[in-house]
Amino acid sequence: MDTSAVFNLYVQLAPPELFRLLQREAGVIVRDGIYSARLVIWMMMNQRLQPCGTLASSVEQLVQGRFDPLLSQCKRVREKKIGLSTGGYCQARQHLPKLVVSRSMEELTERLRNQLLESGPALPKRAYLLDGSSLQLEHEPELVKAYPPASNQHGKSHWPVLRIVVAHDLESGLAERPYWGPLNGVEAVSEQALADRVIQHLRAGSTLVADRNFGIFSTAYSAQQRGLEMVLRLTAVRAKALLGRPISRVGDNPVCWRASRWDGKKGQRPWPADARVQGRLIAWRVGRGKRKQWLYLFTTSSLPAEDVVALYGRRWLIETDLRSLKQTVRLQRISAQSADMMEKELLVAVMAYNLVRAIMFQAAQRANVDPRQLSFTYARNIVLDGYPKALAAPTVEQQEQELERIIDLVARCRLPKRTKRRSYPREAWGRGYRFPIRRREKN
Repeated sequence: MDTSAVFNLYVQLAPPELFRLLQREAGVIVRDGIYSARLVIWMMMNQRLQPCGTLASSVEQLVQGRFDPLLSQCKRVREKKIGLSTGGYCQARQHLPKLVVSRSMEELTERLRNQLLESGPALPKRAYLLDGSSLQLEHEPELVKAYPPASNQHGKSHWPVLRIVVAHDLESGLAERPYWGPLNGVEAVSEQALADRVIQHLRAGSTLVADRNFGIFSTAYSAQQRGLEMVLRLTAVRAKALLGRPISRVGDNPVCWRASRWDGKKGQRPWPADARVQGRLIAWRVGRGKRKQWLYLFTTSSLPAEDVVALYGRRWLIETDLRSLKQTVRLQRISAQSADMMEKELLVAVMAYNLVRAIMFQAAQRANVDPRQLSFTYARNIVLDGYPKALAAPTVEQQEQELERIIDLVARCRLPKRTKRRSYPREAWGRGYRFPIRRREKN
C-alpha cells in the first residue's frame, strides 16, 4: 500500500494538539526539538511498513524531507541541520513514554473507526473476531526474565515467547488494543484471561465471535457483563454437558449456562455463585459429503440459527488478519532489548496495521468488494511506492488527487479466486533463525 496515503491519513488524524494533550495528561514535560512524539511514532510506524525498515533508513527519509509536515519549527529544523546519525532518533524512541504510545494508539483507532463509519454503510450491529497468537522476542536478560522461553524434558529453548490476544472488527479489519503476557513460567497467563481484558474495551451492544478455545463460561460471562452479544463455539463435551443430554440431530435449544466446579481457579472466580448466562445452543452440521462434522455454537443473539452459523463462518478472517499483522507488519519477531521498548514496538505495529486497513476499507467501499478480498501486502507496497510523489505535490488539491489515485490502485489489489478446494492443508512453517545470533562473553 502506498505510504503517502497512510502518511496523509496519519497527519490528518493525529494533529500536534493531540500529542500535546496526551503528553500533558501523562505528565510529560515537552521540550521543543526535532524528534517530537508525533514524529517519532510515525517514524516507528514507517519502519514497520518498510520490508526491511531500519533506524538509518528512517532517518535518511527524514533528512530528505519526507516527513516535513510532522516537523516542529525548532532552530535546527529552520536551519536545516538535521544530522544523518541515528543516535538522536534512537534516544527519542527510548524516552518516548509508553503511556503516550498506548493512548495514541487508542485515540488513533477510535478516530479511524469514526471516519470509516462516516464513509461506509451504516451497520445495525458491530461484530468483533477474537483470537490469540504468540510472538518471538530477542534473547535479552530483561526479556528472558519477563517472558521465559519454553522448556521440556530436553531443556530450555533460547528465544523468549510472548502470548497476545486481540480483537478485530469483522467488517473493516481494524485491530483493537491488544493485551499480552508471558506464555511460559510461573507467571504465565492464559488466552482466556487476556480475552477478558480485551472484552472490557469492546463497544457495548456489539457481537463477539470466537472459537472453542474461548468457548468457556468465563468468556461468556465477561461478554454478558460488558453488554455484548456472543457467538462462541463449544467443544462436543461442553455442548453435551450444557444441554444435559447427547446431541444426535441438528437443533436450536434454549439453555442456561452456569459455571461448573471446574470453571475458574478455586477461590478466584470473578463471578458470584449464582452467575448464569441465558442463551441458545445451536447444533449444526457443516462440511461436504463424508467430511461433514458437528458444529456447536452458544449464542445470545436473536438471529436465526442459519444466520448465526453464517456469522461464525466468517471467524476464520481473523486468521488472515493475524498473518498480515505478524508477517507484513513484521510483528512475528520483535527486535527490542527491553520490555518497555518491546511493548512500544508492539503498539506502534498495530497502529501501522490499522492505518493500512483503513485505506483498504475505503478502497473496498469504492470497488464494492469485501475489504479482505484485497491483498494486504500489495496494498502496503502501493502505499510505499506512491508515498514520495504525494508528499512532493505542491498543492493540497494535487495531494488529494494523488491520494485518490492510490486508493484506486489499492482497490485493484484483489486476491485471486480459487476455482477448487486446496489439495493440501494450510500450514505455517517457521522460518528458523541461527542459534544463537551472538554469544555473550563471560566475565
